[in-house]
Amino acid sequence: MTSHPLASPVTTDLALLPGFLDPVNLLNSFGTWMLAGLLLVVFIESGLLFPLLPGDSLLFTAGLIAASKSTEIAPFAPIWVLLMLVPVAAILGDQVGYVIGARGGTALFKDNDARFFKKRYIDESHAFFVKHGPITIVLARFVPIVRTFAPVVAGAAGMRYRTFAIYNIVGGVLWGAGVTYLGYLLGQIGIVRDNVDLIFLLIVAVSVLPIVIEVGKRVLGNKRTEPAEDTADSSEHIRS
Repeated sequence: MTSHPLASPVTTDLALLPGFLDPVNLLNSFGTWMLAGLLLVVFIESGLLFPLLPGDSLLFTAGLIAASKSTEIAPFAPIWVLLMLVPVAAILGDQVGYVIGARGGTALFKDNDARFFKKRYIDESHAFFVKHGPITIVLARFVPIVRTFAPVVAGAAGMRYRTFAIYNIVGGVLWGAGVTYLGYLLGQIGIVRDNVDLIFLLIVAVSVLPIVIEVGKRVLGNKRTEPAEDTADSSEHIRS
């Protein structure tokens, strides 16, 4: 199916916000390739070590647009197409992340002085896996930043591939289809449909907030004492 851009591109007018964090501007930037662009962003955020993308709000926005009956905001794909393809992109992204981790991707996380790939990210993820087990793969889907590193850590820690694949599929469907369909359902409510510009502003604000909080926590954490010693045997606890 051929995708097409919004009939009249909608902008959020947030001058201080980077374009790649604004789901509306990000979608508009792909032009006639909007559907392909959406799937590419989902794929990248799911496992290619680039966590600062508006995954949740992007899916919600896509669902909202799919429900639109407005002449100003033309759906670029029907909801059934999004519900099929978005989970596939999410699942494939995590699969690649697992392979990266299994083949030495965590070598990027050498020390805690690195700008982006801090060793403590891996240590924290190991501890999270130990606490929650393989279900972490599903839970991580709904946590910005964490969902990008979870498959890499799973691969590096030696989680059995079959176990990872099962949880990856479940998480990819729940997140990819669930968040998109939520946007579609809410997009059919009158007050949402009649105030779509305001809703887009709210989506952007909500999507950025978790990232700001997470980055803030890590900045404050860096100013405190160094993290505890590595849990070298933690990988054994997540094999199943």
